[in-house]
Amino acid sequence: MKRRAFIAMLSGAAVGWPLAARAQQPAMPVVGFLGAPSAAPYARYVAAVHQGLKEVGYIEHQNVAMEYRWADGQYDRLPALAADLVSRRVAVIVPIGGAPATLAAKSATSTIPVVFNLGADPIGLGLVTNLNRPGGNITGIAMMTLEIETKRLELLHELAPASTLLAILLNPSNAQAQTQEREAQRAARVIGRQVLVLKAGTEHEIEMAFAALVRERAGALLVGGDTFFTSQATLFVVLTAHHSIPTIYPFKSYVDAGGLMSYGTSLLDGKLVSTPAAC
Repeated sequence: MKRRAFIAMLSGAAVGWPLAARAQQPAMPVVGFLGAPSAAPYARYVAAVHQGLKEVGYIEHQNVAMEYRWADGQYDRLPALAADLVSRRVAVIVPIGGAPATLAAKSATSTIPVVFNLGADPIGLGLVTNLNRPGGNITGIAMMTLEIETKRLELLHELAPASTLLAILLNPSNAQAQTQEREAQRAARVIGRQVLVLKAGTEHEIEMAFAALVRERAGALLVGGDTFFTSQATLFVVLTAHHSIPTIYPFKSYVDAGGLMSYGTSLLDGKLVSTPAAC
């Protein structure tokens, strides 16, 4: 998401908030960050928000305050964290980490503005009823990254053309997991390949998934878009190197950590980015 676009949405959300509700806020507005992952892997995205706020005159601890809540990849913690932000009467909630955090924010409040950045279809998730006029208290940017699973599998096939079985790793706790699986199966049919669906929601389960991948002799791996997976980029790099598994990721941050290649949107700029390791 462009920083200026993000700030414009924050401003619009604040203007659209009922006057009576705004009157209850402290003099210094508070931005509530609801993070599905841990803080460290997403530090640069938070920094981008800070920079965007600074460009329009808002500086933390001077004229705007920040409240951070991080679930550390444990999605079941998100409802309580969202409720805590609501109880603190923040001016706006910024979900970080896609659908899990955004859905938790939606469930926690129908009045506080929520500004999301998603790779999924917000209509399909029940967040909004219309892309042009979302209505309610929720708005944001939808990158529709699931629609490019076919391209990811095509690139993976080019990496391992002799492989008839390709694996995809999903987090079953992610609200998008079923849609990701459906899109992957459809994409595999397009290129005439079979897909081995693996699931993991913890570090141990990721390691077990790799053991299954090797046991089933899958020739390459597609890592699904998931906040918890993104926070485990180094673990993926170690495991794929150890097992010599060609792997494609949804975000450039994996390649920055040493992964082979990625194809997907830039979370900072909202652009489609293809990144081989050599670049």
